[in-house]
Amino acid sequence: MIRRGVSKIANWHLGFKNSSFFLVDCQVQSCSIGNDNSLGSSSNQLDKSVPRAYATSCAELSENLLNPNSVSDMLIDSFGRMHTYLRISLTERCNLRCQYCMPAEGVELTPSPQLLSQNEIVRLANLFVSSGVNKIRLTGGEPTIRKDIEEICLQLSNLEGLKTLAMTTNGITLARKLPKLKESGLTSLNISLDTLVPAKFEFMTRRKGHEKVMESINAALDCGYNPVKVNCVVMRGFNDDEICDFVELTRDKQINIRFIEFMPFDGNVWNVKKLVPYSEMLDIVAKKFTEPKRLQDHPADTAKNFKIDGHLGTVSFITSMTEHFCAGCNRLRLLADGNFKVCLFGPSEVSLRDPLRRGADEHELREIIGSAVKKKKASHAGMFDIAKTANRPMIHIGG
Repeated sequence: MIRRGVSKIANWHLGFKNSSFFLVDCQVQSCSIGNDNSLGSSSNQLDKSVPRAYATSCAELSENLLNPNSVSDMLIDSFGRMHTYLRISLTERCNLRCQYCMPAEGVELTPSPQLLSQNEIVRLANLFVSSGVNKIRLTGGEPTIRKDIEEICLQLSNLEGLKTLAMTTNGITLARKLPKLKESGLTSLNISLDTLVPAKFEFMTRRKGHEKVMESINAALDCGYNPVKVNCVVMRGFNDDEICDFVELTRDKQINIRFIEFMPFDGNVWNVKKLVPYSEMLDIVAKKFTEPKRLQDHPADTAKNFKIDGHLGTVSFITSMTEHFCAGCNRLRLLADGNFKVCLFGPSEVSLRDPLRRGADEHELREIIGSAVKKKKASHAGMFDIAKTANRPMIHIGG
């Protein structure tokens, strides 16, 4: 696996070093592709690449998705979508300096006093969970560098009604903290890794650490996480030659490889030429392995999930750019600075920190949250409109 990647380092280095890309975690929303005459053949190619036979049907949510009576009106938008999944960014800080994420010197961070405290995080999380949220994902920055991460996990996992406490991490410091995190109630893990080649990893992140990430993946398997989800943002000219190598990881291990289409955010100099469409990735996999079998997806799932004959693990595709799955969106975001965001790609935010610190009671907070949720749009703009829309860098939003 590594031998082929190393032989191509010179090629990707020349075409990549002047570009910036951004890694995102797998639970992202999608956008539909609109007509854009400026793209010419590229637009037509992307439109034709949408694999209709594999499309996830999320226009109609299953009645079994959730009992509406258990979700407060605060979490139901004007299109009837019930938001039962909250992503909480614990910090804007990170122990990597990925070229597709930030400059070598880093980015301007929110001053610590303006970030949510542990007590504020738990209080707001309790408000959401008591209103119907049953899944929380902790993100960053890098969540494991927060010193009180274990205590936050313990308090969140004890919230009545919460079924899943997940985390997305780059895996650098995860291995040594994982036993305590699991003991504190962490039930699900996504580990980000864009390359299996150590030299590529070091070039991309400006740090050593590939070995530590692989160690964390194995530690998660040893701790019984099943599956261990590995997020891989696929970028043409950088790691698209490693797709099948990543799939090989699923042969003998309970790993779910999640290939993510490259998405535009402020500061990552998104370019459609770097986008590898889902249909192309699937074709690459199908040519080498026994035809992937499509699995039944959850109505609110962002991924298209597949099983390869003879493999213990699974392969998924997050079609954020070439297929639309907004109709099944059940996700909300609480940023590290206390801003509340109802859509990953939408620029609108509202502060929950400020009213909380002014002494707002539960009723007032619910009114603010409910008003924001009701303003959530039916779907995103086309990906080229998203690329032109002002939005915060992903390091501020949280994976």
